[in-house]
Amino acid sequence: MAARTGGKKKADMKVVIMGDFAIGKTALLQRYISGAFQDTTSTIGASFMLKQWGPYNIAIWDTAGNERYSGLTTFYVRGASAAILAYDISDRRTFDILQERFLPILDGAEDGCLITVVGTKLDLVTEETRQVKQEEAERLALELNSSRIEKDRTVASKKLSFETSAKTGHSVEELFSAMFGICLPLDKAPKTPKRNNSTVDLEAPSSSRVPVGEKAGCCN
Repeated sequence: MAARTGGKKKADMKVVIMGDFAIGKTALLQRYISGAFQDTTSTIGASFMLKQWGPYNIAIWDTAGNERYSGLTTFYVRGASAAILAYDISDRRTFDILQERFLPILDGAEDGCLITVVGTKLDLVTEETRQVKQEEAERLALELNSSRIEKDRTVASKKLSFETSAKTGHSVEELFSAMFGICLPLDKAPKTPKRNNSTVDLEAPSSSRVPVGEKAGCCN
């Protein structure tokens, strides 16, 4: 848990969402935050949103999938205690590059960073268009979390892979609740007054700070 220093509130948890461009990462996050499906444009650089989880403030960073922003993604991954590796269920290439391009970037995250593997656009998938089997994503998630599982065997029994739809909301709430529940279980939360939802932390320059539900691009 992050501490408060000098009266400045710090996020209790940092989450980063990674994956190729145009696979629905931003739509997934918007669905979780607002509860509704919204048409989105590709993220440039990165943006963040805040979410209240019990007494905790969670900073969620949505990173650009274009390879030319890899350097910036590396910056935003620093200190992350959880990561979502997202892919398009109907596009095999977007799954394969998770290990090729995005896993090395996670070296900058915290030791034992929780990694969930998340398929997107389930509402558009048919038996004919599916290119990634759910079992493949489940195996990858277990493999990527092996070091964390060694330290905490209970993690092996948790769901670490999800197939989601930002349009219908399928498994979106379940994904984030499962991830937060592993990292910040509410049954162990300190009994403190609830923080203001509009609180902004955030290891970000003041010019890019935004309240919950809004986005801030890191560059133009």
